[in-house]
Amino acid sequence: MPDIIAEIRLSTQKLSDDIPFYTKTLGLRMDTIYPADDPTVAVFSGHGIRLRVEKGAPEPAGTLRILSDDPDTFANGERLLTAPNGTRVEIVERSPPMVMPETQHAFVVRRLADQAPWVIGRAGMHYRDLIPDRLGGSIIASHIRIPDGGPVPDMVHYHTVGFQLIFCYRGWVDLVYEDQGEPFRLHAGNCVIQPPEIRHRVLYASDNIEVIEIGVPAEHVTTIDHDMELPNGAANPDREFQGQKFVHHKADEATWEPFRIAGFTSRDTSIAKNTRNVAGVQVVRADGQADWTSHNADILFTFVMDGTMVLHGEGKEPYSLEPGDAFVIPPGMKTKYAKASENLELLEVSLPGVFTTD
Repeated sequence: MPDIIAEIRLSTQKLSDDIPFYTKTLGLRMDTIYPADDPTVAVFSGHGIRLRVEKGAPEPAGTLRILSDDPDTFANGERLLTAPNGTRVEIVERSPPMVMPETQHAFVVRRLADQAPWVIGRAGMHYRDLIPDRLGGSIIASHIRIPDGGPVPDMVHYHTVGFQLIFCYRGWVDLVYEDQGEPFRLHAGNCVIQPPEIRHRVLYASDNIEVIEIGVPAEHVTTIDHDMELPNGAANPDREFQGQKFVHHKADEATWEPFRIAGFTSRDTSIAKNTRNVAGVQVVRADGQADWTSHNADILFTFVMDGTMVLHGEGKEPYSLEPGDAFVIPPGMKTKYAKASENLELLEVSLPGVFTTD
């Protein structure tokens, strides 16, 4: 296959004014210029792009974004420039720090019966938002399904996040992760956390697979890694990714213990320990009567996986909850989990992992 070069064309009215800007100010290399006696076209390359500046081209002025590890040393520290031909140039950080918005606390109940819309997301998966206002951008909780099983059109990628959980609610899915050995099957009732920027790929899914995905913050960047192939060698379970270890929690290996609320038991997923208390994840079952409680966690999210219950909140009407429903309880609010059915099973996610319940 012959080599192919792509160019972005920009318009100009006076090429002689643009040449020093693109070469000296932006540090691009001029590759071609013609005709010699009265140039009307010049081609510049560098910083991963190739620009064709052409006199009288029909395109309006565009915007060129230059990403730098040290933008203060580029173009004399200017962050916004305008080229003689009108092109807007933005100088930005190549890897800006992740911003964790302050949580806007609210009592939220999201019921499956309310017909929240399913939208088509990445790799053809269906998404249902479980926290519509996302608590001010601090968290996103998604109910994800793939109706038709089979190979998933995914690529090796990673997420710039503070915390991310994948809990398999129904069905199963085959996954592969950086430094975690061969691909494995995530079964219903099991979960993984995806530490910050761990490379991974979704390979194959059963029919009607459903997962609950939690991401912090709500808006985070997904980056495709075109160079890494997975699996990438033997497992290294002790590796830390920005202070967090990969976890594959298996229900059949878990131990049930008293929950933070009397009248319930839970199985700990070890996620609080392996994230250094960034977050905690519990699967909860009823085994008695609960009383009114409050907590001091920054975020406390719960998804009803099975059974029924009535959620009482101070100053609120009671909510009868069923499988597929979700709720968020803000810190300091008194609530009571009442009329729990024998088969009630909840997924609770907290930030931080360890907090106080009164």
